[in-house]
Amino acid sequence: MQEQQWKPSVYSNITPVCFPSPLIEKPIGKESMPQTPPFSAMFDSSGYNRNLYQSAEDSCGGLYYHDNNLLSGSLEALIQHLVPNVDYYPDRTYIFTFLLSSRLFMHPYELMAKVCHLCVEHQQLSDPDSDKNQMRKIAPKILQLLTEWTETFPYDFRDERMMRNLKDLAHRIASGEETYRKNVQQMMQCLIRKLATLSQYEEVLAKISSTSTDRLTVLKTKPQSIQRDIITICNDPYTLAQQLTHIELERLNYIGPEEFVQAFVQKDPLDNDKSCYTERKKTRNLEAYVEWFNRLSYLVATEICMPVKKKHRARMIEYFIDVARECFNIGNFNSLMAIISGMNMSPVSRLKKTWAKVKTAKFDILEHQMDPSSNFYNYRTALRGAAQRSLTAHSSREKIVIPFFSLLIKDIYFLNEGCANRLPNGHVNFEKFWELAKQVSEFMTWKQVECPFERDRKILQYLLTVPVFSEDALYLASYESEGPENHIEKDRWKSLRSSLLGRV
Repeated sequence: MQEQQWKPSVYSNITPVCFPSPLIEKPIGKESMPQTPPFSAMFDSSGYNRNLYQSAEDSCGGLYYHDNNLLSGSLEALIQHLVPNVDYYPDRTYIFTFLLSSRLFMHPYELMAKVCHLCVEHQQLSDPDSDKNQMRKIAPKILQLLTEWTETFPYDFRDERMMRNLKDLAHRIASGEETYRKNVQQMMQCLIRKLATLSQYEEVLAKISSTSTDRLTVLKTKPQSIQRDIITICNDPYTLAQQLTHIELERLNYIGPEEFVQAFVQKDPLDNDKSCYTERKKTRNLEAYVEWFNRLSYLVATEICMPVKKKHRARMIEYFIDVARECFNIGNFNSLMAIISGMNMSPVSRLKKTWAKVKTAKFDILEHQMDPSSNFYNYRTALRGAAQRSLTAHSSREKIVIPFFSLLIKDIYFLNEGCANRLPNGHVNFEKFWELAKQVSEFMTWKQVECPFERDRKILQYLLTVPVFSEDALYLASYESEGPENHIEKDRWKSLRSSLLGRV
């Protein structure tokens, strides 16, 4: 296997740790397998893969099909369908969809134990006298399944029970032939590298959050005249939009597909009302990404409310309008929405004298694009356009699609809530999970894009670590800039001056 090239992370300016690139490792042990297609090719427009393997045995063995599409099945039959045999290897869309959705019914380590048991028992891997030819036929297929699992859902293997089962099954395969030994070794090394990278990333996120302070504390200790603002760090809106895109793509890349499902895990009615995730979650990359969105919104509001002079505040608003427009052009909808959200926060929107000095035509266009009416119709149209451009792109620059993340989570949440996981006969509702997998696989395609823009350490450092105002500090700065307009605002201003500044 060709050695992976690593690239530094956007966070490497904060700590000496370097993160590996979000490139997808080249699949291993697939010589006898069809090549794994990219995520974008996994599902057709209806959400199903039309070429799902179906045998006569499956039709009556606890799986139900319609027009060659797998619609439902008992949990046991679906697990059986995941395990390869001499004549059969499951379709990749099935592997992804079942591994993604099965965690609503059982822990990944329980599924791994069942898969290992079926592989060992059914394929006679435990029998030292078993036919070597049979072993040669089945071993690459089992290895392929394990490779798919470790590549697509590596975070499952933070569980020692998962690792134990994986090593046990891999050892049985590796004891067969030298080729398998090498492939098993490569698979394990690749998985361990991914998990080590995640741990490093989490350490850096923890460092960033532990150093974040309220900007008001900084303002109390330093005169405002020597405070830096974002325009002194980066006066070009296009460059700032590029650096925001670096942070977005880096953070997106660490979100595992299973985190979407685990966020909404429900109790399984056939499992004594026990939720599958009573244990501690293995990752919180999804939450960290939502926190980044909130930080960016507050950073925008802070930069606008901080300047003493009205013309400087107006200039800052116009600067962020230009940054937001560049984000839209790049396909970075998450930063775009965070910026608009920051500009629409009450402490900013109440600055009427400041806004009177701003040319708002460009802002109106952006707000129209992200208008929430008709279920974000305008945004969804723009997202489809960006996704289409990404599919036919010739450069990384054109491949960038960074969705408005909160809305993506909401869509997946409603899909999950709107359909039952089980049918009345107890079967798993696989039709629902095809649709869920289709949405998540689209996200998987977008998160694997490499950022084509050059990094600027100074700008990244500022965006990730500069202190921002709390909500109370934003209101105080806003009232100090443009005085209260009514009794409610006056009372709040007095209260904030007293509590935050110690003044009456």
